Amino acid sequence: MFIVGLTGGIGSGKSAVSQQLESLGINIIDADIVAREVVELGESALDSIAAHFGNEVLLESGELNRAALRARVFAEPAEREWLEQLLHPLIRERIISQLQSSASEYTVLASPLLLETDQHLLVDHIIVVDVPEEIQVSRTTSRDQNSEQQVRAIIAAQMARKQRLEKADSVLDNSGDLYHLRQSVNQLHLKLLQLASESR
Repeated sequence: MFIVGLTGGIGSGKSAVSQQLESLGINIIDADIVAREVVELGESALDSIAAHFGNEVLLESGELNRAALRARVFAEPAEREWLEQLLHPLIRERIISQLQSSASEYTVLASPLLLETDQHLLVDHIIVVDVPEEIQVSRTTSRDQNSEQQVRAIIAAQMARKQRLEKADSVLDNSGDLYHLRQSVNQLHLKLLQLASESR
């Protein structure tokens, strides 16, 4: 099975690339979705988080208050580390199980933390979706109603662009419009089909 890792900084357009590949019949395993699933109501990780941080990180429904937790872990690096040590193994386990049951020509693991965690060890080919920082900022502020300062803080907390590009097997430039992105993804898809068939 040929597994492709898809990553990029915030606002780079990973989701648009995933959607396009999905429309071409490729299975996408999204680490963000998996990360949300492992802290849903009834999951043991949610109980551990509530026991560690207290009820202020829960909503009245008992579900996780993501904004409150995010604010807490961004302010305190040691707390962020604690949370990552709890969640990363659970996320990885679930990702592996989804990868094993995938049946498309190749499978994509889309993850913002592909290169920051050991998730990159699960993939055969790394694609980095790349845009200049100014585009990241303008896209993210208009999409998420985050302040520019907040977005720049998130970018600073992520792996540096240069470092990310050095680890890429393929780079997808997404500084143009959606039409250009579609063309690039279609070309990349053909290349990935070729690589997948060669790896069998």
